[in-house]
Amino acid sequence: MKHIVITAALFGAITFSFSAYADTPMELSIVTPTRMPQAMDKTIADTTVLNEEDIRKSGAADVPTILRDVAGVEFSQNGGTGKSSGLYLRGTDSTHVLILVDGVRINSATTGTTALDQLMLDQVERIEVVRGNVSSLYGSEAIGGVIQIFTKRGRGALAANVSTGVGSQGTRRLSTGFGGAADGTDFHVQLSTFRTDGVSALNPALVPGANPDRDGYRNNSMSANVGHAFNPDHRVSAALFGSNGNNQYDNAFNLNRTDVNTNRNQMWKLSLASDDQINETWNSKLQLANGVDQYRDYLNGQPTAFGSLYQTSSNQFSWQNALHMDDSKQLLLGAESLQQKVSSDINPGYLQNSRTVNSVFAGYTGRYDVHQLQANLRQDRNSQYGNATTGLLGYGYSFTDAWRTTASYSTAFKAPTFNDLYYPGGGNPTLQPEHARSLEAGLHYTARGQQLDAVYFDNRIRDLISGWPPINVNKARINGVEFSYAGQFGDTGVKAALTEQNPRDDMTGIQLDRRAKLHSSLGVTQQLGLWQVGGEWLYSGTREDNFTDPNTFVTTRKTLVSFNVFNLTASYAISKQTKLLLRADNLANQNDSNVYGYNPLGRRLFVGLNYQP
Repeated sequence: MKHIVITAALFGAITFSFSAYADTPMELSIVTPTRMPQAMDKTIADTTVLNEEDIRKSGAADVPTILRDVAGVEFSQNGGTGKSSGLYLRGTDSTHVLILVDGVRINSATTGTTALDQLMLDQVERIEVVRGNVSSLYGSEAIGGVIQIFTKRGRGALAANVSTGVGSQGTRRLSTGFGGAADGTDFHVQLSTFRTDGVSALNPALVPGANPDRDGYRNNSMSANVGHAFNPDHRVSAALFGSNGNNQYDNAFNLNRTDVNTNRNQMWKLSLASDDQINETWNSKLQLANGVDQYRDYLNGQPTAFGSLYQTSSNQFSWQNALHMDDSKQLLLGAESLQQKVSSDINPGYLQNSRTVNSVFAGYTGRYDVHQLQANLRQDRNSQYGNATTGLLGYGYSFTDAWRTTASYSTAFKAPTFNDLYYPGGGNPTLQPEHARSLEAGLHYTARGQQLDAVYFDNRIRDLISGWPPINVNKARINGVEFSYAGQFGDTGVKAALTEQNPRDDMTGIQLDRRAKLHSSLGVTQQLGLWQVGGEWLYSGTREDNFTDPNTFVTTRKTLVSFNVFNLTASYAISKQTKLLLRADNLANQNDSNVYGYNPLGRRLFVGLNYQP
């Protein structure tokens, strides 16, 4: 509680001390919290947006790196860039966070997660992070929230961009793109490549016998978007995205130092959309999409003997209708269909390898003077286990133009994965979805270029799937408070976040794996003539992890140490279009690993050159 009081006082001091210097209102329009355009300062769901300028200034290579300082976000990674990772949003599990790319699922239906570690920022224009349960908008996996990634679009005059750089651990980056808009047609194409020699994934001091050689990673990615507006009311578009990652890793249960373990993770999606303003009040959007996650495992260059291939193909259809009743009220009506198919070389294979989810949803957002209302209802009919109905009711009250309070109650579910249900030799076809009930209350300040959010959250999850064979048995409760702040004071920018939470097994009281009770971040940027410099501090308290010794196969509980990580960024404007970029990570060389037995990347430096018209 002491940390909460200190941080609240600090954030309040920042807000009031600098308010006289900030004069830019926050009027950013976002779509993820309600599936309809909404002003950033009017959302009931707690939301963070990272725009193209934030991404460019960060100098970060991949999505996990830039998300680490977002409120509520924690990451685990098995040995560095490109390695298998886990995302914990407000203490929920990786399978409780839905990841969308341009509104399309590209997750694995076997593991239930999306390989964020394979997504490079060169393809990304904007990221919207919605914290808290929005299952009534998006269906399964949204217990902890939704992260939606938007790829680059063509705007303005036709122009090309190029960025390149080199860094520690043999890191090399190159990206180039071309796009623009004219006569109602817009397009953008972006290509990128990334290489790093990395570090040894496993730490031989903690896992005796582990190979100390470096485990590298390389990635080739692309995105392409094209759209045409026949007139102001009718637009069609197509979008393509692909990522091909090749990763070296250490197998904790095969410590033969002469063996070379590698995997290849491919992700891609194709979507076609029609956006139509039917009349003054009715906007209709149709989208057809296909998303694919493919994982291949190799030993010494050859497919492994068992389970070397896992692929999920997701065919998706959505029809969304927004009815603008007036300037302050909107009604949402829609239907979706998701068809997923799993392919694998396991013999014998999965008992079932496909499923269909048909969904209908409705929503309402309205403002009545100082009052604000959001209501959502959704039903998902899954061919594997039947129906799931979820809902959300949210309320907001504005004390002044700057201060408002919000509260919401919602329900959610997470569908069992194909591994849970049908994995050969251990799946349980009788599993039911996990369910959740969430309460949230917040206080928000938005004025003159500043935004402060203080939120209490309480998430109770039942029917958790655990064990092998898996069964619905556990309960979890995650409650806590979260503070986030962003402000611009002339040439100085400040961002801060703090989450104090208690993520625990509600039956035993044991802290959930790899999640800290306290984590925070603070970032400052300063413009100094042609230079822009920035500093970032990341803190995490202790976390717990289960470690299985590969020699004895005995599992023990391990405590991961707390850490303070300091990063620096700097850029120099060689010209209006060309900038020199420097980024130094983990200056104090702290052990910020979130998985016991695996190495962190440690101290590293990157130098790059960007040309952006």
